[in-house]
Amino acid sequence: MTQFPIAAAISSATKDAAEAATRAIPAATTPPDDRPRVAVISAFAPEIALLESALEGAETRRIGPATYVTGVLEGREVVLFLSGISMVNAAMTTQAALDHFNVTAILFSGIAGGVDPSLGIGDVVVAERWGHYLEGAFARETEQGYVLPAWMGAPVANYGMIHSRGVDVVPPGGSTPESRFWFDSDPALLEIARAAAEGIELQRCGRESAPPPRVVVGGNGVSGPVFMDNAGFRDHAFTCFEARVLDMESASVAQVAYANAVPFIAFRSLSDLAGGGDGENEIAAFLSVAATNSARLMRAVLARLPRAQA
Repeated sequence: MTQFPIAAAISSATKDAAEAATRAIPAATTPPDDRPRVAVISAFAPEIALLESALEGAETRRIGPATYVTGVLEGREVVLFLSGISMVNAAMTTQAALDHFNVTAILFSGIAGGVDPSLGIGDVVVAERWGHYLEGAFARETEQGYVLPAWMGAPVANYGMIHSRGVDVVPPGGSTPESRFWFDSDPALLEIARAAAEGIELQRCGRESAPPPRVVVGGNGVSGPVFMDNAGFRDHAFTCFEARVLDMESASVAQVAYANAVPFIAFRSLSDLAGGGDGENEIAAFLSVAATNSARLMRAVLARLPRAQA
């Protein structure tokens, strides 16, 4: 999710990922992988390291700029990879996975900024749908405020000059683009997540005054190519999008999944409050807790997938 320096947390994991990439066999020299697999995605190296350590029978393949690792996790055949940080990277690596592997479902595990004031550090949000909060128009300033052209509309109230709008996407099996703002998580996967959340043990953030972390299934999530650390926009995202969580990748992966008719779900644990805290952003302090909690729930869901799907 983040783009600011947390070198101490990511340097060793990033080095390991880079070394693995140099050992990988280019996809062009290997036969296609037709085995049904669940795509398990994280945004950057510290998050995925938690999953790679548990992968059995790992085999690595390089496709373009990204590294994909196949193997068995929680008894299910998976392809594990980093989305890369932010929207374009996430869309690019996800589409490449769908083009080169027989992906039956997409599970995204990662950290995020909390938008809903009722949530705290370490909580895990499993949103029902995802939208692009910065897909839109920067409006002209007039005496009446920031105004869009007469022929253009927007689904929610603007934030200054920023008017969020839908994105054009060709639906599965279609030929003509349609405008959509929301991309849904798979209903069956959401039900599995609700079941998996019961009794799951999440890591606490270490503050004695903080309530135990919890899993929240439902509501909205929004994504954009910005590290968000602004209280004003956080309030806007909660009020206008009714968002619980904000990140930099999930909506783009949800859009790719929709266009390819592949079931999708994301598990996002709060590493910070997206500008809602009293002091400096706390992602560096709580990155590990959040990454651990999202990975625990994702693995619990993966273990409960029907064998036919996994």
